[in-house]
Amino acid sequence: MNGNSGFSVPMALLDFIPVALFFFGSLRIGKDLSKRMNTADKLVYYWGFLYITGAGTTKALHKLIYAVSGKNIAWMKGQFFVNQSLGFLLMGIALLYSLRLTSKSAAADGQESEESGKEYAIIPNGALVCMIIVGMCAVYSSLCKYASKLKCTKAIVMLVISFFLYLGMGYLSSKDFDSAKMNWIAQCLNTSAQALYLLGALMLHEAGLGKLKNE
Repeated sequence: MNGNSGFSVPMALLDFIPVALFFFGSLRIGKDLSKRMNTADKLVYYWGFLYITGAGTTKALHKLIYAVSGKNIAWMKGQFFVNQSLGFLLMGIALLYSLRLTSKSAAADGQESEESGKEYAIIPNGALVCMIIVGMCAVYSSLCKYASKLKCTKAIVMLVISFFLYLGMGYLSSKDFDSAKMNWIAQCLNTSAQALYLLGALMLHEAGLGKLKNE
């Protein structure tokens, strides 16, 4: 462990787990809803998905580099909150729109598809908090709506718990702390939230999300 950073290699490696869980959960949802999204929706969804995955991976790499070498690359740390906020907002917009997709518009699209640290963030923290909350609410409420359509109560429970755990993680990620204890708490919250998110995604898949008919 680097004496100044408070980061250890195990803590840094743990940071990759929620990223992987989120990656596979969101990928599963994206595939299942591909027929309900037009080309623009898919671009927005995967744009947000890549924003969040890239942000989490970069933050985990920052911790690993810091723990091993003691080198603090400020932009790798500073980008996380910004890109996570933007990513959730984009994913939420795409999922909300997918709920409104009709059979007619889906068919039309089927034809169409054939043819440095703080300086990194120029957006105030308050605005970023609003963006991530709005984005998360859109993502989770949309998925809960799908779960309700599929009568998959277990998925709703998983997603609701994941949502509140993620809110806790979101609050901690907005703080600039160097305490190893707080970092462990944040990563445990994040890992738990993403594990439940992945479970919810798999439950939706098993319940037939990919086969859900357009209304």
